[in-house]
Amino acid sequence: MPANRLKIGLSACFSHADPQRSLFTGKTLQYVEQSIAHWLMSSGAMVVMVPCPTGSTQRGDVTYEHYASWLDGVVLHGGVDVWPGNYGEEPLDERWQGDRIRDDYDKSIVAAFEAQGKPVFGVCRGLQLLNVAYGGTLYQDIETQIPGAFRHRDAQTYDNNYHSVDIKPGTRLSSLYPGVERVRVNSIHHQAVKDLASEFEAEAYSADDKLVEAIRRKDPNKSYIAAVQWHPEFHQASSNTINDQALLDDFLGAAAAAKKHRAGA
Repeated sequence: MPANRLKIGLSACFSHADPQRSLFTGKTLQYVEQSIAHWLMSSGAMVVMVPCPTGSTQRGDVTYEHYASWLDGVVLHGGVDVWPGNYGEEPLDERWQGDRIRDDYDKSIVAAFEAQGKPVFGVCRGLQLLNVAYGGTLYQDIETQIPGAFRHRDAQTYDNNYHSVDIKPGTRLSSLYPGVERVRVNSIHHQAVKDLASEFEAEAYSADDKLVEAIRRKDPNKSYIAAVQWHPEFHQASSNTINDQALLDDFLGAAAAAKKHRAGA
């Protein structure tokens, strides 16, 4: 195996202890969805799930900081809603209470990797969590709070639900797709950025309702943080959607550059 192969962390999805579950009864599960691990591995990176090191059964002294020190970058997985209390709101509906435990876990990962100067990339929920972690807010439910908005999540079509996205000229995302102003992406979310955190710049918007679809850290002198609202790991060549290889290459390139910088320090 090449010595310079990148090691990329992947945040976990949580399935909390459920005494009614027939398998792993009463046990908390942490897992990753296969497609996103395979997407990261498609360019040769090794992928490691970062399990939550806290809890009543924790043994030993492993911390988020240990993972951040060892790995070259991290990707925040999609999944459950962000708890509205994290941006100063009460849930408008009990269905949108989110997962406070996973929010705290994801925010701890972000803090640990940023402290090490390691790149962070967010997918769907990952974008929303990053926005909230740096002081932004969310629409708890697009259809409820933005009448007439495009239906960004359709349970029937799931990852075959598509819409157009306009890339903002002059951004890093625009440079990854030179000459391209509008792309087609999948759409599997019912929450979205309301107030964008001051740390970030919006790089793309939904063509139909102008919701934020991609963000990136403004300050190039700080560590790399970028995220997209769509799921690049669900890309299908037959769907005529954006080729997300450029996004992956950009993130892994940042991870390789940070690794090289540390080696030369």
